[in-house]
Amino acid sequence: MKVSAVITLKKDVLDPQGKIIQQALDGMGFKDINEIRQGKYFEIDVKENDPKKAHKIVEDMCKKLLANLVIEDYKIIGIN
Repeated sequence: MKVSAVITLKKDVLDPQGKIIQQALDGMGFKDINEIRQGKYFEIDVKENDPKKAHKIVEDMCKKLLANLVIEDYKIIGIN
């Protein structure tokens, strides 16, 4: 079962990489951007057929390794 997770910096944490991307896009003529925040996207194929168990497995992965919970949030966005 494939599970998708997105890791992003918490709202109060500065995102210098997002700022650089925003500046680059502004230089390319994309002037209507208020803010860009970058993150990480994971698509994980787990050996589990129960959606609730698959969600729990990926949630544990996020808590233990994929996300730095001091500065990042995570969201599980899809289970297929």
